[in-house]
Amino acid sequence: MPARTWKLAVASALLHSSLGLARYNDVCSRIATSLSASSALHSPGNDSFTKLSSHWTSSSDESPACVAEPRTTDDVAKILKIVAKTRTPFAVQGAGHATNRGFSSTEGVHISTQGFTSVEYNDTKKTVTFGAGLTWDKVYEALEPHGVNVAGGRAPGVGVGGLILGGGYSWHTNQYGLTIDTVEAFELVKPNGEAVEVTHESDPELFFALKGGGNNFGVVTKFTMKTFPQGKIWGGMITYGHPDTFAAVTAATAKFSAEVTDPKASLLSTVTFYQGMPLINIQLFYDGPEPPAGIFDDFLKTESAASTVATQTFSSMINNVPAGALHGVRGAFLGFAAPAYSLDFLNAVNEQAFTNGAEFTNSSLVFLTLVSEPFLQDILSHNKHDTAYPFNRAEMYTPFNIFIAWADPSKDEWYKQEIEKIRDVLQAKLIEEGYEGVTTAPVYSNYALWDAPAERLYGSNLPKLQEIKRKVDPEDVMGLAGGFKITPKAMIRDEL
Repeated sequence: MPARTWKLAVASALLHSSLGLARYNDVCSRIATSLSASSALHSPGNDSFTKLSSHWTSSSDESPACVAEPRTTDDVAKILKIVAKTRTPFAVQGAGHATNRGFSSTEGVHISTQGFTSVEYNDTKKTVTFGAGLTWDKVYEALEPHGVNVAGGRAPGVGVGGLILGGGYSWHTNQYGLTIDTVEAFELVKPNGEAVEVTHESDPELFFALKGGGNNFGVVTKFTMKTFPQGKIWGGMITYGHPDTFAAVTAATAKFSAEVTDPKASLLSTVTFYQGMPLINIQLFYDGPEPPAGIFDDFLKTESAASTVATQTFSSMINNVPAGALHGVRGAFLGFAAPAYSLDFLNAVNEQAFTNGAEFTNSSLVFLTLVSEPFLQDILSHNKHDTAYPFNRAEMYTPFNIFIAWADPSKDEWYKQEIEKIRDVLQAKLIEEGYEGVTTAPVYSNYALWDAPAERLYGSNLPKLQEIKRKVDPEDVMGLAGGFKITPKAMIRDEL
């Protein structure tokens, strides 16, 4: 590009950025004057502005013009009407666990749901209604005195909103199905500002769409879920640090996946390369004070470096998961559908984690982990209604996850390409084992990279979701927000 042309391009970009910022600031002023006294609007430099717009991974952050913190559905409605009328980009963020930049971040108006934190247990109906600004650990703690629980996230700090609207897996998946299978109602502010309670009885189409359809249909402010009795559980994390133990642990994981049919039993296998060290962490869970003999014996008899396994409350187990240790790094999730966990496949997982981890160490790698999540084959049979995710309930695919964290911002695109290579190698291994459907199976949106096509997320459900979108959001207001969009091409507006 000639120097003069390049200078003109830069000047034009700076001019558009300046004009955009001025417009966004005007929109923020309009929002500030419209909000009720119970809500708040935060500007750059304010501590609440930083807290409410930051994410678990720093690579997900953007610098918004303002942060709106509504505490009522009326105020959410006012904000949506203003951004809709002015066609202003916006974001909706709960706890900020998304790793895709621009999904719950924006340079426009940032809407935080952290003002919605109520928890109301209904002992008669055995349901709980809770705000979209909560994290799962806070919900579990509130329910513990009642002796009940819900099927939710498996680590502290994970927000309720993103997990539910994306589909959701929990420690209780084998017993109760996906998290969305136990949702009874959504409190939703539609893009036109109307606040409604969405149930299967009140609006079966929209109820279907919200169960895995993301933020395409409005802003959810509360969820109502079924509860179930919860007493003491047995579980925790075992860390294996000596390479001589890895073969035994891997064989035990393959055996568990193939043989254990007790719906109260679950595990996660995380094969990790961290600060130059290969590790295997196994998170064990049994929904009772002690597991039957034989289920976890192979893990317990193998020499470990550390263990938090004990009979304890569910909350204490969750709060002992060291998820906060990586807060603030750059990072990305990448998931794909895995139908089974053979010993050969798990050995390939180990090789990919340890070989690539060692290779990436000189490229600002902080953490590389590959997570196997074996579930029972009937986990998709718990819901009597159709759901946006997964689009195929005839076959069970577990959400295998790759997570990578790094320090150097210049490596963002490079690391994306590298974990895609890891995915391709492992998918090829599954195809070699006869699982041809892995390249077309439902992809779990909470583990999907930003450029995953809607067809892989929603498959045969996509046309139905797009028709619901036309009815609920004809002006494509939610298209102004980030996330995986299902907007039909005919509805997409040129906002420039």
